[in-house]
Amino acid sequence: MLRVHFSDADLARTRFSTASDPLWDIATSLHRLQTRQGRWAHAEWYRTTRRRLQEKGLERAVRSMLIPVYRRAAYFPDFLTPYQATTEGLDAGLEAILATPARRVRAEIARLHRIVGAPAWTARLAERTAREELVRLLRAYHDVAIAPYEHQVGARIEAERAVRARELMDGGVEGMLAGLGPWVRWERPVLYAQYNPTVDRDLYLDGRGVLFVPAYFLLQRPISFADPGLPPVLVCPLDHEPQAPPLSRAPLTALLGRARAAALYAVAHGATTGEIARAIGVSASSASRHATALRDAGLITSGRHGASVLHTLTPMGAALLRAQKSERSTPHSDGL
Repeated sequence: MLRVHFSDADLARTRFSTASDPLWDIATSLHRLQTRQGRWAHAEWYRTTRRRLQEKGLERAVRSMLIPVYRRAAYFPDFLTPYQATTEGLDAGLEAILATPARRVRAEIARLHRIVGAPAWTARLAERTAREELVRLLRAYHDVAIAPYEHQVGARIEAERAVRARELMDGGVEGMLAGLGPWVRWERPVLYAQYNPTVDRDLYLDGRGVLFVPAYFLLQRPISFADPGLPPVLVCPLDHEPQAPPLSRAPLTALLGRARAAALYAVAHGATTGEIARAIGVSASSASRHATALRDAGLITSGRHGASVLHTLTPMGAALLRAQKSERSTPHSDGL
């Protein structure tokens, strides 16, 4: 269990990241490669990425160099996911890894070895030349496993932000904290979060606030820096629903038409016009027409979100999707 302790100042400084963090995406996607748990949520990514890693000759390096330090376990080194990547992007994050003081690298690798074990070669990461090799591999892995999915990840993060923004408007920061998901419980002034079952800790924010970073590849439990002196970050899992087989949408397709049914599903968690277009594979102008038709039917509502138009479900639209899911889950006779 992780207990995050908030003061009024912390509540005022609590933020939700505007985008995913590329180095946390690397870390959590490597965790997906280490387990079958929840693989259904990223089945296409898993198959395609494994093939691409083989084609690029990276599979062995990922297995021997990346997985041993990005362990899906109670601990992996904080210096591998520097705060600069969250705020400034991949290049800044990789530069921060290179600039990490050797003393800190040695301490964190020693901690990794004590807690979960680490190959002897990891001690060399205190040397800049070894970290340069690691950074080259991280960039190559990002190009293969993360970059091709940036639009998909970005759309999902925007949808998550739309939900959190609605909670923030309805219930303030505490309403947002209470609605983060089944993995969290808010009891003022403490946020109780499910965590690695071998870890029990308290995180005191001390007026710094916390930055919530949604992670597309993270399932079930959040992750935070092990060092309480680092900027408070809580990397959050996203809910992923199993993908229904194409025929399961037949009743909704018959009612709305295939493209508009797909557009309604795309709006389920909130989506911009561009995100609808990417999700259903049409032009932005076609997505706009579908959104207009759904809005005229009372199924979605639209509003400005910065330079974009954000579409969300109306109660009628949400009820229609819930009814469709209920229909999917109801056993049917085969008529024999």
